[in-house]
Amino acid sequence: MHGKVTISQLQQMKREGQKSVGLVAWDYQIARIADRAGIDFISVGDSVGVNLWGRSDVLDVTLEEMLICCKAVRRGAARALVSCDMPYGPVQHGADAALAAAQRLMREGGADLIKIDAAAEFPQVVRALVDAGIPVFGQFGLTPQTASKYGIPYSAQNLPAAQASAEAAAKLVEEAKLLEAAGACLLDFTNSGPIAGAAVAVAVRIPVIGGFGGGPWLDGRVRLAHTAIGYGEKWLDAKTATYANTAKTALDSFTALIADARAGRQIKG
Repeated sequence: MHGKVTISQLQQMKREGQKSVGLVAWDYQIARIADRAGIDFISVGDSVGVNLWGRSDVLDVTLEEMLICCKAVRRGAARALVSCDMPYGPVQHGADAALAAAQRLMREGGADLIKIDAAAEFPQVVRALVDAGIPVFGQFGLTPQTASKYGIPYSAQNLPAAQASAEAAAKLVEEAKLLEAAGACLLDFTNSGPIAGAAVAVAVRIPVIGGFGGGPWLDGRVRLAHTAIGYGEKWLDAKTATYANTAKTALDSFTALIADARAGRQIKG
């Protein structure tokens, strides 16, 4: 895909059976690298609070903080679409508050579209934003907060069974269609699984993207950039395979730097 990516191009990719690829990122440098790699879209996620800043609650991120991250990614991404998460709060306070926040993320942050978590709970907000000309990336799916709605006790142990449940799949298809009817241009399906995921992907015309709990049955994938490159202290001891282990490289580099400095050698770089 040449030139700046557009939402209509991602929708065309679905029609042609091509997979779209996104990264969750929060800074200028990763955005620059992702752009050069050919990533289709960058999702500025509210997970920045936990994954980058060490907070304990994913909801503990403000609109002002999301603006800082969105601006940084926007400066770095010349080609990729930039989606920015709506932080917890504005959507829960109603359409007017959500619209005001979304307009700031678009106007000041430079976002191309706005992602709304648990969007199926707020179709009226999705519609209000779309009617105001703001593209919406609607998130829905099986989470600890939503699983009980499908009659499923959420846990890592019973999640595979939940994902294969015909009843859950039917309800998730309904939610996807609801969001499409409300005007969402993309869907982010959390914990889709091959049964519900495949059913939803064929039930709607808009691309269905998956991060956590997704797979090749969807129209595209999004991965946390820090996971893809093994960035973060946990990767020093992790057994899970990823595309690189930046944490180990950083540890080795810092250890070598300390050794050179203490031995009186010139440091590199």
